[in-house]
Amino acid sequence: MAFVPGEIVERFRKQFQSAETPLVYRAPGRVNLIGEHTDYNLGFVFPIALDMACYVAIAPASHGQLRVYSHDFDKESSLPVADIATVKPTRQWSDYIFGVAQELTKEGFSIPPGDMYVVSEVPVGSGLSSSAALEISAAVALLGGRAFPKIELAKLGQRAESQFVGMPCGIMDQYAAVFGHAGAALKIDCRSLGHEYVELPSNVRIIAANSLVKHELGTSAYRERVAECRQAVAALREIDPKIESLRDVALDFFERVQDSVPLVPRRRARHVISDTQRVVDLATAARARDLPEMGRLFVASHRSMQYDYEISCAEIDFLVDAAIQIPGVYGSRMTGGGFGGCTVNLVAPEAVDTFRQQLRAAYHERYQKTPAFYDCKPAEGAGLL
Repeated sequence: MAFVPGEIVERFRKQFQSAETPLVYRAPGRVNLIGEHTDYNLGFVFPIALDMACYVAIAPASHGQLRVYSHDFDKESSLPVADIATVKPTRQWSDYIFGVAQELTKEGFSIPPGDMYVVSEVPVGSGLSSSAALEISAAVALLGGRAFPKIELAKLGQRAESQFVGMPCGIMDQYAAVFGHAGAALKIDCRSLGHEYVELPSNVRIIAANSLVKHELGTSAYRERVAECRQAVAALREIDPKIESLRDVALDFFERVQDSVPLVPRRRARHVISDTQRVVDLATAARARDLPEMGRLFVASHRSMQYDYEISCAEIDFLVDAAIQIPGVYGSRMTGGGFGGCTVNLVAPEAVDTFRQQLRAAYHERYQKTPAFYDCKPAEGAGLL
């Protein structure tokens, strides 16, 4: 569903029975093209910001509350602005907004009473980063035009999710929501927090396919992977004390010394180290317009997630395996945190209709589900509409 500012303003007025004209802010979702679970290991990632976004309409109010309504959940939540600095998470959708508000107060910003109407085009549980889109759209809305460095905005969103919501995420999702650029991917260095824009070939379409499954294992397994990567770093530091993260480990060095790392952390490290290199290789292939190589890297990345990082699932593997058999599909891989969500596919423009039809039929026959498809077009980062 696409939204326009006028429509959101009218929804705001109806919900809050207000004559105010709110300001409307947006922040995009993202799809990561390659480099999965490399961000919290300080490696490289390669996302694009999407033209699917989360929108927040905001206006001042006199009731002393930060009152927020979610169109998607059809729920309202309120918090006295005097309590923002001390509020605790409640494991509700509003945690993402109140966590951002609390982080802004820590940065010295006062949060005035107001009403916020939230509506999103980014499907929850799809692996397209609906949470970061919500965090960053809420942050720019609460800032209301007050100056704040972009990189600090991304960091603030990450802190809200990792420290308040309780998901130990890297910075990629929030970074993409802030720095997205039309027509290009972001090659992000998660150690230096610098980036470069890489223009994508114009003769390929990026199509996400939503498996419509999200296994509950995802949250606990994410924390396990973070811990296992730390175990791998600890083992590798016994060989080279200069190693501080898996980003510091070259693939050829790792292959020589990997037997010194316990088996499970070894496999996790092999994925992270190899996928970081695949980000570099994909950027090179994109600049060269080498679509077959881009597709090869996609599939190699998926196999690494499937067998070494063990974050895929049967439905996602089926979507990947079925997609790469369809003529005109260069490559396919899981995107996002894992255990469901979406695959991302590189498809020749003339093959998109056939791709959707064949993958839809195959998936429905196997799982009795009809996958949703999203045309992923690189878009600009967060801002005022």
